[in-house]
Amino acid sequence: QVQLVESGGGLVQAGGSLRLSCSASGSTFANYIMGWFRQVPGKEREFVAAISWTIGRPYYPDSVKGRFTISRDKAMSTVYLQMDSLSPDDTAVYYCAAGRTVVEVASVSRYEYWGQGTQVTVSS
Repeated sequence: QVQLVESGGGLVQAGGSLRLSCSASGSTFANYIMGWFRQVPGKEREFVAAISWTIGRPYYPDSVKGRFTISRDKAMSTVYLQMDSLSPDDTAVYYCAAGRTVVEVASVSRYEYWGQGTQVTVSS
């Protein structure tokens, strides 16, 4: 019932910016945690950012803090990830996720729903 669809990925030069969108449907998402994760071949899925749907409190790992900004538009049922100062190390497939009862926002296992992902490629 819950569906998450990512968009906005593409090719960008190092130092540039990109804005990802996650269109969410199937729930009011009250009390949900919405997250962004990324994954490259041969590596585990990595936490990028999260936000509480109702309150809007953001969470970030040190790897993206100060460069990435997560936000949500409740009226549009959309979660955004604004990515600035991109580097080739940010190249990955980016996934949107949602969880009803998330107490550890960086843990993949705590999220119930996932989108299909959108490719972000940062060139040197």
